Amino acid sequence: MVDQKVSASFRDPSGFVFTRHKQLYRQVNKSYQADYELLNETGLYAELTSAGLLVPHKEVSVAPAEKSLAYKVLQPEHIQFISYAYEWSFSQLKDAALLTLDLQKRALARGLWLKDATSANIQFHRGRPILIDSLSFEAYPEGQPWTAYRQFCQHFLAPLALMALVDVRLSQMLRTQLDGIDLELCSRLLPSGSRFNFGLLLHIHLHASAQKRYAGRSTREAATRASVSKMALLGMVDQLERTIAKLQWKPVGSAWGNYYAETNYSNAAEAHKGKLVETYLKKIKPKAVWDLGANNGLYSRIAARLGTFTVSQDYDPAAVEQNYLHARAEHETNLHPLLIDLANPSPALGWANQEREVLSQRGAPDALMALALVHHLAIGNNLPLERIAEFFASLAPWVIIEFVPKSDSQVNRLLASRKDIFDDYTLEGFTKAFSKTFKIETQSPIAESERTLFLLKRK
Repeated sequence: MVDQKVSASFRDPSGFVFTRHKQLYRQVNKSYQADYELLNETGLYAELTSAGLLVPHKEVSVAPAEKSLAYKVLQPEHIQFISYAYEWSFSQLKDAALLTLDLQKRALARGLWLKDATSANIQFHRGRPILIDSLSFEAYPEGQPWTAYRQFCQHFLAPLALMALVDVRLSQMLRTQLDGIDLELCSRLLPSGSRFNFGLLLHIHLHASAQKRYAGRSTREAATRASVSKMALLGMVDQLERTIAKLQWKPVGSAWGNYYAETNYSNAAEAHKGKLVETYLKKIKPKAVWDLGANNGLYSRIAARLGTFTVSQDYDPAAVEQNYLHARAEHETNLHPLLIDLANPSPALGWANQEREVLSQRGAPDALMALALVHHLAIGNNLPLERIAEFFASLAPWVIIEFVPKSDSQVNRLLASRKDIFDDYTLEGFTKAFSKTFKIETQSPIAESERTLFLLKRK
């Protein structure tokens, strides 16, 4: 029996996650016994799981990973794909923030509170944000200020404010600041007018000043200086909710966010392409698909409607925001929009490069969809076709892929401001490069276009 601790959960003394025979478990340590029992006795666990706000678990009679520390072992419901805050759209991060505050209010109503408020404890499951850490709650210590307040502001409020008021791409700061965006830095980056927003003034600007002023003082000393009633604490949570709810970002102005409105597809071509994609998917019957360069998820939804769990990825913040808003409005449970630049995907990060996994470590899709993508990689990013083929083959055994020739207007956009040095970028060059790692199962021209759709099987 070989157990493997999940490296992202090693910081919490209350317990940790481990795998055994490819099954995920969570060990609850003895130090968390009283709080775990309170979580159940107060009815908070039942309330949150029934509302779909906390991943349910069952207590199991399996040997713990560290017997000397163990109180119980839990088997949580499976999360299909782990993602990180820097891969979320603006509204995904906003919904995760509002969920965290809702959890805090529900916990306080039952005599507990959130002892931490990190975005790493939130995942998207069946189309909605959900808390995955059952050990996040503890007994509410009457009169104490919320110990996770700064963490919440750094993980949620600061990046949301920067995304809304400065530039949506500043969410990528979370790649380098895994403990959340430093509040003093956020305060300096926000426009001066943000100080007229009472919530941002209080929770970012004044919070950053107080943090600097009291730097070096112990947590215990700070706690003894301030007593906060539960009513005041709930008032602060309400104020944070209002501040975050008012932050807005509209997905406009990007190069590809309105791709399908501006593309040269005719209605017939778009319909024929969709029919081909559906035919290919029905032939290979994948359980999980990654749609790479999915834009706003138009074709991802074909896979999702067939019951396939689909990770719908794109590098454009506007496209991913549109994708998520549509998925949320339609209550789509098989679609997971993500902000991922395939030419520079999320790396391994954190302690010993093990707290955040690279993209390829987080799943094994049965198939990839790469529609109207290869020209971006080959021409926009100077990636050789053979290297693209090798990378795709490392991810999945099947690929549904579209070749867009140089005569297409979308390729012309890429070549408009650069020299055409891509002599091998032809249909013949494409098939030659991909045939080294894939067998061409089907090759179909798309009606009323010069594009070709392929179904490839890894050799």
